[in-house]
Amino acid sequence: MGTEPVRVGLLGASQIAPLAIIVPAGRRDDVEIVSVAARDPERAATFATEHGIARVAATYEELISDPEIDLIYNGLPPVSHAPLSVLAMKAGRHVLCEKPFAMNAAEARDMVEVAQRTGRLCVEGFHYFYHPLFARVMEIVRSGKLGPLIAMSGAFDVEIPDVAGNIRHDLALGGGALMDLGCYPLHMLRHIAGSEPQIISAQAKVGRPGIDLSMEAELQFSGIPARVSCDMSAGVAIRAEFEVIGQKGRLHVNNPIHPYLGHQLTLGVDGDETIEQVDGQSTFDHQLDAVVDEIRGGMAVSTGGADAVANMEAIDAIYTAAGLSPRGL
Repeated sequence: MGTEPVRVGLLGASQIAPLAIIVPAGRRDDVEIVSVAARDPERAATFATEHGIARVAATYEELISDPEIDLIYNGLPPVSHAPLSVLAMKAGRHVLCEKPFAMNAAEARDMVEVAQRTGRLCVEGFHYFYHPLFARVMEIVRSGKLGPLIAMSGAFDVEIPDVAGNIRHDLALGGGALMDLGCYPLHMLRHIAGSEPQIISAQAKVGRPGIDLSMEAELQFSGIPARVSCDMSAGVAIRAEFEVIGQKGRLHVNNPIHPYLGHQLTLGVDGDETIEQVDGQSTFDHQLDAVVDEIRGGMAVSTGGADAVANMEAIDAIYTAAGLSPRGL
């Protein structure tokens, strides 16, 4: 692409877009938000005015077909991730797609196949992965300081009210605690283990039909027992953490998802305990760094392709083990 800015079009006037892409882009001179489309054109126009976006497309399809756009940010509900991301890649656009990648693993495989065929980038927005904190976690695990791993756990709990228009409580749109929250600790533990999980059991607390308000899943990674839990029930306290236990030590991280808002890494080895904070920008700034770098021919991003498919396969398997249907099936 040379030195021209990466021009971004937004699918959806979503609440997450300012934090995830608009503000990070505004801190750089090599990325420009040029257009937005929403289901409601008036809402798109208001959103564009609020955020200084020059153009408003009448439809999603019009935005995707705009030859002056290089990267599509897909911040729509999961039901729209696969169809519109595929359409964008076929039109020659790269895609940064919010998590979860798709409604189910079959859709994820279709997205990855199109990305490979078109030579376009299709990234799943696991922004936490690109912050230096997670690189530090991986450094500790790979160093062998903890010894052979013997157990892991990860949790993400946030109250998400069941109010009109909230997609997390809408089965048809891809709602559910595991889809919105549990996908994070699942993704973390997969990377820490360096292998894919076997689902031993899963138990959900159900709200609306088919919607998991909470989920607890027992897994094994190459024989290492692990637990993933998430909860969006009314009144639940905010919790975001994971723990890795080895024969020689223990690693615990508080707030691995938004570490720039404050976090703590606690490492205990052979009776000695240290506490660290790892400097960095917002996770979304680091994610945009990685996406722009690959668009310009740099290092490949890690949260797309086979990784995205594997995370959706595990999500599908957890839903099945809990007696619920994977989304869209």
